Parts: sequence; structure tokens; C-alpha cells
Amino acid sequence: MEIILKKDVQNVGFKDDIVSVKAGYGRNFLIPQGHAHLATPSAKKVLAENLKQKAHKEAKVVNDAKALAETLKAIEIKISAKAGGEKLFGSITNIDIAEALEKAGQTIDRKFITSGIVKRTGKYTANVRLHRDVIVELPYEIVAEKA
Repeated sequence: MEIILKKDVQNVGFKDDIVSVKAGYGRNFLIPQGHAHLATPSAKKVLAENLKQKAHKEAKVVNDAKALAETLKAIEIKISAKAGGEKLFGSITNIDIAEALEKAGQTIDRKFITSGIVKRTGKYTANVRLHRDVIVELPYEIVAEKA
């Protein structure tokens, strides 16, 4: 029995895959639970068209993310923090990097920034995930705040 999956099903396939399963499994579990529907010729055509449109939209999103990545690479980020010598009083986290980007004019959600916790002055890099396929390394510098 051929079916089209509506959701990811463990050990069967991923969403929008056309898979063959035993008739009882498809008829008694996958279809009634809403995990799949029958792969009729018309359903296959609809699926192909939907995948084509999704690929077109996805390409536009990836291009927008790449353009944003280029603008992020051009930004120089300096974060000033209270420090005693090289050691900071406190730490610099993703929130601080997101705020510095906001001051530079780019709004990036902090959960897409990966940098770790920094407790010393110096130069570091943070990874910013703009899309599943577009990850940018963002250099930043931590300097001691002048009193």
C-alpha cells in the first residue's frame, strides 16, 4: 500500500514522503491517526506541486538569509564591560551580543546566537544561525569599561 506521510513517522519516513507500508498498518493506524493519506495519482500530483512551490519559497528565504549574513559580517561589535584587569565582573552571554547587534541596527533573536559564556576581555567569535543552511561566524571584541 502506498501512502503519503503528513508527519514524520519513526521508522517509516519523513513528512511528504511517498512510502510503501503493509495494508493493515496503513489502513488501521497511519490513516486514522492522521499521519498519512492514500497516494492516489491525483494526490501525487498535488504533492509534487506543493513541493515545487515550497522549494521556490525556500530558495527566496535562503537568499534573504545570505544577504543578511553579508551585512552581519561587515558589522564590528565591541562590548564594554566592567573588568578588573583581564577578568570581567560578571560575564558576556548571547543576550549581550544580541543587544550589541540591536544597537548596530540588526535585530537577531538571542536563541539563534551561540557563543558560550565569556569571562575575560579579548576577541571572540559567535555563531549566528539565520537559516538551517546559513550559519555566520560573527567576530566580536570585549573591552574593559573605562571608569
